[in-house]
Amino acid sequence: MQQSRRSNPYPFTWEIPLMLAVTVLLLLVLGVQAGRAGANLAAGGGLSFPPRDALLTSVPGILAGDARAGLPTTTSGTAGAASPAAVRAWVAGAELIILVVLCWAGRALWLRWGPHRVHGMASKAEAQTLLGRRRLHRVRAITRPDLYGKDRS
Repeated sequence: MQQSRRSNPYPFTWEIPLMLAVTVLLLLVLGVQAGRAGANLAAGGGLSFPPRDALLTSVPGILAGDARAGLPTTTSGTAGAASPAAVRAWVAGAELIILVVLCWAGRALWLRWGPHRVHGMASKAEAQTLLGRRRLHRVRAITRPDLYGKDRS
């Protein structure tokens, strides 16, 4: 029996969209922190990240251009701190990379498990592995009569 005929759908509830939203927000917050760390590293201030308790509370300061927002006082000297323009540019670059990766992953997931996925079709490599190159060549008129059939016009 075909898998698509058996129906045991997962109910669409709030858990999955909430998990996706929290994951995206966490990745965006981490992108802000990574952008600030990259700006400070490029300015010669070293690679430093805030402690866990300042991870979320330092985001508004970073977005305002403060390169030392949320960092411990041992690393908060002004030497090597990136300029506000550099912080914003690095944060924008990090966020852009994260958004591109998220869009790519979302598209891949949608094509793999979305409602318009192809059911029961093997890829060319899978068919070649399963049947072998010689057998595929021998039965090509059966598998693709539109390309290799006898009455092809």
